[in-house]
Amino acid sequence: MTAPTLQNDIFLRALMRQPVPYTPLWLMRQAGRYLAEYNATRARAGSFMGLAQNPDFACEVTLQPLERFELDAAILFSDILTVPHAMGLGLDFLAGEGPRFAHPVRTQADVDRLQVPPMERLQYVFDAVSVIRKALNGRVPLIGFAGSPWTIGCYMVEGQGSSDYRLIKTMLYSRPDLLHRILAINAQATAQYLNAQIEAGAQAVMIFDSWGGVLADGLFQQFSLAYTQQVLNALKREHNGVRIPVIVFTKGGGQWVEQIAATGCDAVGLDWTASLGSVRKRVNDTVALQGNLDPMVLFGTEQAIRTEARRVIDDFGPVGAGGHVFNLGHGINRFTPPEAVGILVDEVHSYSRRHH
Repeated sequence: MTAPTLQNDIFLRALMRQPVPYTPLWLMRQAGRYLAEYNATRARAGSFMGLAQNPDFACEVTLQPLERFELDAAILFSDILTVPHAMGLGLDFLAGEGPRFAHPVRTQADVDRLQVPPMERLQYVFDAVSVIRKALNGRVPLIGFAGSPWTIGCYMVEGQGSSDYRLIKTMLYSRPDLLHRILAINAQATAQYLNAQIEAGAQAVMIFDSWGGVLADGLFQQFSLAYTQQVLNALKREHNGVRIPVIVFTKGGGQWVEQIAATGCDAVGLDWTASLGSVRKRVNDTVALQGNLDPMVLFGTEQAIRTEARRVIDDFGPVGAGGHVFNLGHGINRFTPPEAVGILVDEVHSYSRRHH
């Protein structure tokens, strides 16, 4: 099948630091719980996994924010934990509690059993990518994604989200050999997973290193960055003659930005604690930057939203040279009023067009 021509490729052009007429934007978790229509579709699906494992439902929720807002990219609706689920860890989402694994990986025997899962177990994700890409019909590009080996490892060992990372850090400091084995398997699985998304039609991919920032300096490089690098080394960077840009986002990773940029990714995602302007100087425009509005700004007044959006754009510097994708510094909060997103989209587009 020949893909329809992309009507809006500004997001991809910004990632490749090409000239753009305005600053493109999309939002992490843009298809999600802050939208009434998402909640209605999830209710029809019966559960989070019911939603994620049904390509038609996944397509429906991926497109919902694009019906409301003039976003410059769509992101596949899925979850970073589909990969360990395919490894047999038994993923479940409990209402109000988030993800939980029935079989966390904590002992030598658990680690010995771990294998890269056959990608057929994740076919529902690749089917969703194909269905969404077709439904988009060239409106905007589709982003595929995966968790970083370290971030996935945190969930696998902790068995759920964590506030102190006690279990995985216990393993890191007492049995680093076990943790390295988990991370090596995760890196292989993640590369295969992203490559299959690219083959199914993803036009850019993002690696979410959501928990990289909980590691001490020196250990971040060893246990997170080194394995993200392994994923990047194994990624298809071109498909059907078209370049596939890669974004790496480490929450809390502002101090390591030069090292993240040196992995060979096309763009580095930043949370709201970093200054885009100073990071841009530090990396000397070798990569594009994505971010980095505090998601809580969306609970402020209309004036505050517009002021903060401008501050982020001004911080990056002149619009038009490309190299900046506007985003939040982490996922959108589930209680965000949708009209606040409308204000943000309007301000980013109109202000950046005027300051071209």
